[in-house]
Amino acid sequence: MKIKIGDNTVGEKEPVFIIAELSANHMQDFDVAVDTIHAIKDSGADAVKFQTFTPDTITINSDRSYFHIEQGTLWDGRTLYDLYKEAYMPWEWQPELKKIAEKLGLTCFSSPFDRTAVDFLNKMDVPAYKIASFEITDIPLVEYTASKGKPVIISTGIAELSDIELAVNACKRVGNDQIILLKCTSSYPAPLDSMNLKTIPNMAETFGTAVGLSDHTMGSSVAVASVALGARVIEKHFILDKSLGGPDSEFSTEPDEFKTMVQAVRDVEKALGDINYDLTDDKIKSRNFSRSLFLVSDMAEGDIFTEENLRSIRPGYGLHPKYLKDILGKKARKSIEKGTPLSWDLIL
Repeated sequence: MKIKIGDNTVGEKEPVFIIAELSANHMQDFDVAVDTIHAIKDSGADAVKFQTFTPDTITINSDRSYFHIEQGTLWDGRTLYDLYKEAYMPWEWQPELKKIAEKLGLTCFSSPFDRTAVDFLNKMDVPAYKIASFEITDIPLVEYTASKGKPVIISTGIAELSDIELAVNACKRVGNDQIILLKCTSSYPAPLDSMNLKTIPNMAETFGTAVGLSDHTMGSSVAVASVALGARVIEKHFILDKSLGGPDSEFSTEPDEFKTMVQAVRDVEKALGDINYDLTDDKIKSRNFSRSLFLVSDMAEGDIFTEENLRSIRPGYGLHPKYLKDILGKKARKSIEKGTPLSWDLIL
């Protein structure tokens, strides 16, 4: 199944859809957001993704212990409300930023975190929606988002198998099978040994959907490797410059590194190709340097072929080496000079 997202198509034979996650890396500065979008385009991404929430649509302002972050993360010691107040992108920016992105040729969409965000993005006519990892269990939100009839990309960072099944079924329940699941590890940054990329082909087989990777590791090797395992989408956080700081800066990717990742992904795509045992013209030429049967000493008419006068050597102009045992013990039809490739007409 092919899924259309803006000018891009996600499918088995299509180029990997590469998403730059802007996240909180706008630093509450519209100009920084614009400059970042330009850098995303220059880095070779296909799309830029926002997050559409406010502190009040994602949590409440409470100092109770439930709302304090104390789990060994980058954000320990803060309340959820305080973190999201710093991280959220003002909604009034988003229509203008979408226009800027699309003028540059980028696909632009967002993650809604409640129904009002879905409605807001629907009015913006986004070409797809992204369900964030921590929202995968909000089945009413998943269902409402899917009901808009646009492709739904779902991160699975905190999901058990049953959570993924519930989310996929929620989409299908409202008639939407344009589903893309992203293998994800919700650690920031994510350790390499937590990625379990072999899950990607299993996820595709289990749920019958397109599958990709939402990558929070440092560097680009994991994203590139995922393509070889069937990832059709890659999402990675993008920052103009880590020196800007911000809640997501530590695990975000700067432009040069992102560009290198994109090029590596494109190289891997070319190298993967198709299942094909046919020989290219270059391979056919190279076969001339393979081994074949040659006379390695002079022979007179009637001499017997032995392992001393007939060998499998390079180049490949003689008979196939598989015939060696069949020919040994037979006689030469005529005199043969050393260095002659063996052919059937030389055998009596």
